[in-house]
Amino acid sequence: MSTHYLLAIDQGTTNSRAIIFDENSDLIALHEMSLSQYYPQSGWVEQNPKEILENTILCCKEAMAKAKLQAQNIAGIGISNQRETTIIWDRLTGETIYPAIVWQDRRTADLCEKLSQKPIAKQLTKKTGLLLDPYFSATKILWLLENVPNAKERADKGELLFGTVDTYLLWQLTKGKNHATDITNASRTLLFNIHEQCWDEDILNAFHIPKSLLPQVFDNAADFGKTDAHIFGSSIRIAGIAGDQQASAIGQACFDPGLTKITFGTGGFLLMNTGSNVIYSQQGLISTIAYRLSNQIAYGLEGSFFSAGASIKWLRDTLKLIRTAAESEQLSQQITDNGGCLFGTCFYRVRRAILEA
Repeated sequence: MSTHYLLAIDQGTTNSRAIIFDENSDLIALHEMSLSQYYPQSGWVEQNPKEILENTILCCKEAMAKAKLQAQNIAGIGISNQRETTIIWDRLTGETIYPAIVWQDRRTADLCEKLSQKPIAKQLTKKTGLLLDPYFSATKILWLLENVPNAKERADKGELLFGTVDTYLLWQLTKGKNHATDITNASRTLLFNIHEQCWDEDILNAFHIPKSLLPQVFDNAADFGKTDAHIFGSSIRIAGIAGDQQASAIGQACFDPGLTKITFGTGGFLLMNTGSNVIYSQQGLISTIAYRLSNQIAYGLEGSFFSAGASIKWLRDTLKLIRTAAESEQLSQQITDNGGCLFGTCFYRVRRAILEA
């Protein structure tokens, strides 16, 4: 049987998916599973890393079974993932020290305010393109190191590893052989210098984060190693990683400056390719890395809001106003006049900011 099949892992915030494509880019099989979220306090959002891993592996196995393929028929795996979500685990055992702190989590708002008084704060946007905000991984890392017993001491000794979801999956799928990430996920940590394209020593020193905690950074298409043979029956090469929104831009062929994609998932995201130039917005957008292929980098401008599909999920699961997500569209088509009532105007602001940047 042909080995010209690709397995795409899409590990999102509310779902995990595995999709198999043939050599003509036709979709052959898909399997999807929902993912639990936990809200231990107001503003806190957590997930179970083991559930993320187990769901991902099961989705891959089910997709291969639907396609009647074995691991040896898969030429390579690509991973896209929810960004900024922060996981720290034991270098030897792979056991996490705390649940995954999801990108939506706001527990570090006070910490961000405290850090804003440090001299490094004035350089963060220039160096990273990002804002000092709980959204990004850096203050999540700091919270874990400061609040999980012995975490800071263990990190300083090199006993712990940090990763966004892609890195955690890679480490687990390779059974600890590869601690790496791609440049797009690295650029969402508030620790990565997008100009020099490396972890920023000044920020690490100011935040007291040991560099040994951080993964190696590669292009989006690179040799990320092979899955352990026991997981899928034989090893499969992992050939690409990208944060979900950057993966979306690549998938929509936004390869020229000015091309822009919009995605509605758990949240809503607009990302515009700005080419080889970093453009700093005056309207609150962030500068980021869109992709790097064959060591050629493209930057981007991004605007986001946290609740798109999450709002539909809230209407369905909490308020129980609808039974399925699809029902929201059916109801919306029945309305001829909204009476002047609007919901979610924040996306208009994101669009306006892109236009005025």
